[in-house]
Amino acid sequence: METTKRYSTGLLIAEIVAILLALLFLSPFYFLIINAFKKLREILLNAAKFPEVFSFANFKKAWVAIDFPVVLMHSLVVTSLSVIGLVVLASMMAYRIVRRPTVFNKILFTVLISAMIIPFQSVMLPLMRITALFELRGEVYGIVICYLGFGISLSMFLYHGFIKSVPREVEEAAVVDGCSPYGVFIRIVFPLLKPITATVIILNVLWIWNDYLLPVLVVNNTFTTIPIAIQKFFGQYTRKWDLAMAALTLSTIPIVLFFLSLQKYIVEGITAGSVKG
Repeated sequence: METTKRYSTGLLIAEIVAILLALLFLSPFYFLIINAFKKLREILLNAAKFPEVFSFANFKKAWVAIDFPVVLMHSLVVTSLSVIGLVVLASMMAYRIVRRPTVFNKILFTVLISAMIIPFQSVMLPLMRITALFELRGEVYGIVICYLGFGISLSMFLYHGFIKSVPREVEEAAVVDGCSPYGVFIRIVFPLLKPITATVIILNVLWIWNDYLLPVLVVNNTFTTIPIAIQKFFGQYTRKWDLAMAALTLSTIPIVLFFLSLQKYIVEGITAGSVKG
């Protein structure tokens, strides 16, 4: 005979708190979406009020003002190249460190993990000098290289924890069948890393897509991404909140759809990555 759990007062309170927290975290989306349909006058009078008339005029003006298809393509190129590079480099590096725990690899792992605690603001000036010295500023490959450098630590750390849970027996069987070391990784190990790969992709896409400071420092207006383009609506004397809200809504749609399509892998990947080696 099945037993049913009692709906206790504590459970009710916990659900109410969870709902309130969810509403709190969703409130920025409410303000973003409703203000995207308002005129500037309505936003300044009452930003929380529903628009008198839902109009798509702001979206049309913002689309043209920032040349949205072009800046969208720029963001897609930078994000795609950076994330692909991080997945390839971090997975291979983590696999080598886990399977070959030499003194050098342990020191390398420690150095990379230690780099995660360094604030970006503390390396901004050295970064500017280095990018200028190697002629990386104003180039797409320059910003991609910078993202690889700043993102490799966390990505490698996530892969490192996950690879520990991959049994060596499957690799040994592939070696017995005549598979090369690179073949073992590409054909056997990497397909098993699907959950953590999805997690690495999601985290880095969210970071790179929304990043403003690094593109401003490295590429600026030569390869305008969406965050840089939206900054055009905020001048010294004017604030075009109506167009900015519309542009932000347009830029949010691709990343929200991408996140919803892959978010189920986040918990699975991070949980598996917590296995002790």
